[in-house]
Amino acid sequence: MYTAKELAQQLTKLKINPCGTLLVHSSMKSIGNVEGGAQAVLNVLCSYMKDGLLVFPTHTWAQMNKSYNVFRADSEPSCVGLLSNLFLKMPGVIRSLHPTHSVAALGRDAESFTAGEEKATTPCPRNGCWGKLYDRKATILFIGCTLKSNTFLHGVEEWCKIQNRIAKTPQEFTVIAPDGRSFSVVQYRHHTEDPKTEPSEHYDKMEPAFKAGGAVWYGEFGDAKCIAADAVKMADITTRYLMKNPHLFDDDRPLDLA
Repeated sequence: MYTAKELAQQLTKLKINPCGTLLVHSSMKSIGNVEGGAQAVLNVLCSYMKDGLLVFPTHTWAQMNKSYNVFRADSEPSCVGLLSNLFLKMPGVIRSLHPTHSVAALGRDAESFTAGEEKATTPCPRNGCWGKLYDRKATILFIGCTLKSNTFLHGVEEWCKIQNRIAKTPQEFTVIAPDGRSFSVVQYRHHTEDPKTEPSEHYDKMEPAFKAGGAVWYGEFGDAKCIAADAVKMADITTRYLMKNPHLFDDDRPLDLA
């Protein structure tokens, strides 16, 4: 069983900047047995990042649809794991008002980082939270997850205006903030014309290029194998490949690293 001290030591070995911005994709199951359970895991991450900004995705894309279209930021559960659901309920955490791709943030600049997402018309706009990760030179940490869970690359594809990624017909949502304010939101959601083509299923093909470009490094957190990624390098490398091949993530053919 892992203690909080042991987990903190692993974060130090991962060389995560405690004063920077850290977004965490996570699988609690992969971490193994921890003294104090999932809440202890979050306490370690919060303590380590107390002088920076800690962010978790708290997405709701799995349940939001044309008929279930009211997003209540203070109560709608996240569809991306136990830790994200616990984190968004912690004191001081601020959740963005994006109806399908919200994030929750704690720490320095959390309010400004999450602000304005009720104005987003797409899942990952460049001026939204996912673009701000680039601007803040963030680290993205995958705890027991592969790069297939890399929402940031959805953003990169969106910013590169890759075809067949955003729906042509918008959906309407109502967003209700914790203070009771209500917003009408029109969003063009993620979409592929071929339902068999899911770009994120092929995002992990970028790992060799990220490794060669110094964009990723590795470590452990509990039992979990971790990938830590430099958001700027990851986006820049992916953009170069997309400019050469806009269909990069349409299949799982290996990259040409030459």
